Order: sequence, then structure tokens, then C-alpha cells
Amino acid sequence: MRVLVTGGAGFIGSEYVRLLLGRPLGAAAGVPALEPATVTVLDKLTYSGNPANLDPVRHDPRLRFVRGDICDPELVDQVVADHDVIVHFAAESHVDRSITGAAPFVTTNVLGTQTLLDAALRHGTGRFVHVSTDEVYGSIDEGSWTEDRPLAPSSPYSASKAGSDLLALAYHRTHGMDVVVTRGSNTYGPYQFPEKVIPLFVTNLLDGGTVPLYGDGGNVRDWLHVHDHCRGIALVQRDGRAGEVYHIAGGTELTNRELTGRLLEACDAGWDRVVPVADRKGHDRRYSLDTTRIREELGYAPSIDLDHGLAETVRWYRENRAWWEPLKADPAG
Repeated sequence: MRVLVTGGAGFIGSEYVRLLLGRPLGAAAGVPALEPATVTVLDKLTYSGNPANLDPVRHDPRLRFVRGDICDPELVDQVVADHDVIVHFAAESHVDRSITGAAPFVTTNVLGTQTLLDAALRHGTGRFVHVSTDEVYGSIDEGSWTEDRPLAPSSPYSASKAGSDLLALAYHRTHGMDVVVTRGSNTYGPYQFPEKVIPLFVTNLLDGGTVPLYGDGGNVRDWLHVHDHCRGIALVQRDGRAGEVYHIAGGTELTNRELTGRLLEACDAGWDRVVPVADRKGHDRRYSLDTTRIREELGYAPSIDLDHGLAETVRWYRENRAWWEPLKADPAG
């Protein structure tokens, strides 16, 4: 099996590559045996893509790295050829950045996905796994979304991801391509670029700084460790039904204020380090995914509880300043 991983030098994509090659950071329980003959990473190495994320597997003879843009049709055509599976992580993903400038999100997330799908169609790729987000649904006050819930994105980021989801599923319906879509909840863990809330808060607190808390801090998110997220994607890659969407979640919902309290405690800091800031435009109040399908069909269950996962994540950032300090010194890359 020859696997192409787009965005494989990013946060979740690099964990997936490490998982495929046998070096995941989390516990290995429940990881399906995929045993790829080769793994090719295609990554543009924008500010959030980091070659150091692949250091644990850099010398594996099965790994090939290609620096390039998924919006480049000629390069994508060359790379997609001779691969059996595409696992598509590459995306612009930061909501705040999308609010100040939406164009890169539409270009990468929609047009880039279309470029990959066209190449996969031409070359008869066996399976296309499209990795998406719970944010495509908008906000839900009570209960949890099922996979057939209509999409109602609130931000340019989530709208661009919703568009790419619909494109991927349309290629299945129109061309009969073997496409599966995953939608994951808020993901955290080692190697996450420090613009996202958990690494931002942890690194600020470790440096003696303050942390910003949006609005009243009452926005609710489900938290999923990156290792469990990738385990779920691997199960879908191997056994998911073509044309279906699968939800992957961690099973622990917290308000942003509750999450802040846990991070303050983990970093031996007090609430005097928290600075209230104006709420984000269009800030969704709550996300929640129903995971019945992936649990009953594929046997998925999260293996890393939030208390353990947060403790290990804080420890990793304490011990890996050499990884994150240059990123905070030059956040634009």
C-alpha cells in the first residue's frame, strides 16, 4: 500500500505519518495495522508546517518528502500517480486568520482539494480520505450532530472546509470515487503550532505571560487528543464505507473557562494571568459530535482521557522549548 499524506508536516498530519510508520507519540492501543510500503508527504511548509515534526521518522526508508502546493496541478498530478491511498490533511485552519483574510482559505481548502480530487480521479486512486472538522456544522445548543446534519458554517475557515467536504462527496456520487470524510472535534497534543488555544496558553504561561479569554469563556468544545484523532482516521482509511462521513471525538466537553482553569493549574499559574478580550466575530457557542457510527461500525473509542492528555501535552511543551520558541519569535514563518 502506497499512501500519500497531504499536509503531513503539520500538526495532525505529522502524527498520522508517525502512526503509519510505527512511531506515534501517544499510546499505541487500538491502532489498525495499515503497514504501508511507502508514505509520501506533500506539504507546502507554510508557517504551520514544520519539517521537525517528522524528525522521529525522518530516516525511515519508506518515507518520501515532497515540498509543494496542493493547488499546483502539474506537481499534484506527478505526486498522486502511483499511490493507492490519499489522506488529505492539507488546509488553512485558523479561524482568526480566516476572519482577517479569507482568500488563502478558499484557495487552499476548496481549490486545492478539487485539484487533488481531479488527479485522484485521473489516476484511479483506490481511496481518498478527506479530513475535516466539526466546525462545518455551525453551533448546536443541545444534543450532538449526526453525520446527516445540514452544514451551517459560521467562519470563512469553516465555510471553506464545508465546501471541500461537499466537493469530495460529490466526486463519490458523480464519479463513483472511493471517498470517505472524517470530521474531528478540537484536537490538541504535541507539535501543535502555538497559535491554537492550548499551545498558546501553555507556552505563554511557561514564559510567565498572560493568556486571552474570549468573551465570557462559556463557549463549549469537545477535546480530542491528536493520537486518538489519527487512530480514528486510520480506522476510516481501512474500513470506512465509501461515500460516508465519520465523526471522531474525544468525549470530554469543557467551556473555555474550564479549559483555562485546567491549563492554569497544570502550569502552576493563577487567574491573575488571564486577560478578558472581546469575543471573536461569529464565535460558535458549542460543538458536539455524535460518534455512534464510528463506534458501532469501526469499533472506535478514545484511549487518552483529557486529564492525562493535557498533563502529557504540558510536559511536552516544557521539554521542547527548542521546537516552539522559534515559532513564537517568528509566527508568520
